Amino acid sequence: MTDSAATERTGAVYLDCAATCPLDPRVAAELRRFSEAEFGNAGSRTHDFGRLARQAVERARAHVARVVDAGRNEVVFTSGATEANNLAILGLEAFGQEHGRKHLVSTRIEHHAVLEPLRALAERGFELTLIEPEPGGWVDAGRVAAAVRPDTLLVSVMHVNNETGVVQPVDAIADRMADAGSEAFLHVDAAQGFGKAIEPLRSKQIDLISISAHKICGPKGIGALIARRRGTVKLPLTPLLHGGGQEMGLRPGTLPVALIAAFGRAAELALEEHAARRDAAAAFERRLLDGLAPLAPHVNGNAERRIPYILNLWIPDWDKETLIEAWAPFAAISDGAACTSQSYTCSHVLAAMGVEGQAETGAVRLSWCHLTEEPDVAAMVEACRPGGRRTSGTTGGLSERVAAGRPS
Repeated sequence: MTDSAATERTGAVYLDCAATCPLDPRVAAELRRFSEAEFGNAGSRTHDFGRLARQAVERARAHVARVVDAGRNEVVFTSGATEANNLAILGLEAFGQEHGRKHLVSTRIEHHAVLEPLRALAERGFELTLIEPEPGGWVDAGRVAAAVRPDTLLVSVMHVNNETGVVQPVDAIADRMADAGSEAFLHVDAAQGFGKAIEPLRSKQIDLISISAHKICGPKGIGALIARRRGTVKLPLTPLLHGGGQEMGLRPGTLPVALIAAFGRAAELALEEHAARRDAAAAFERRLLDGLAPLAPHVNGNAERRIPYILNLWIPDWDKETLIEAWAPFAAISDGAACTSQSYTCSHVLAAMGVEGQAETGAVRLSWCHLTEEPDVAAMVEACRPGGRRTSGTTGGLSERVAAGRPS
């Protein structure tokens, strides 16, 4: 990092973990080890370098599988949740065409990494039903299940909304589909919830789960698709790429061993520490909202259904661009999903929720993790007063309280 870049960031606490998290030092150590010392190709079977690489990959596969109570042979490593979403959705196209199951069910609040592959199938003759969310930002499980038909190929519902942090009832949807005897496959984009809300993703009725390492303080460029078998039968996925037999024939190419090993370590830590991390994150959220109380912040998304890592809020009389600028010396925040940050159009998620006016145009997203420091909330409040900006100061980080085992 250049000196000028360091100067630009002085004083600002990173509050955009829903976009990407910082790398946990323990994960970074694993990344360095398999980048520098144990650098072998996992496909090389004639020497110890290759064998050690293969062992690291399989160890990581087991750690990732354990988080969702899946089998090690049900984990397919990808470049991230976006690729996993594409493999899950487009990979079922041939099966749907062959068996006349060309109906798809999803929601209007999905990430574009789900909506765009679904729309690609719709352009190829599939019928797409999108369920409207409730005003609080979640979809009703009964409405999703009621949309499933005998010719439905796939139901795709996200685990945690990336803009509002509202948890979707994926386990309830899975139960309803099972009770109805549906043969449709259930896919969950769990980029924001994997390793944070553990139990819902352990439902054996969820066939496909997409995840990314960099949302749990792992490295960018690595993720996975969990493809649960139905009994002993593999899901009928067709690979999107060809050229090798890696990853059970579903994702060819040389495995990025260092990224995979680091992902495994991040998954292991997320499972071991999830309760402490969640408690600390909830306390962090309470302090943040209490500190911002003089500005009368309004939160988008039902408070009882949100994960304690994401806040979507707006401040009366402040548009989002001005608020982001006012808080820039103290906190790095976003105006919504990072993947659509080039566009300043209104959020499709908030629009689907029926959010209007300043609640939509003024909405910003704050998100954190176990490594996040405390922002100078008093300075953030002062920056929103007439003529008021003052120098930022920070206190002990959230990571310190988790590491020390102290309640927050």
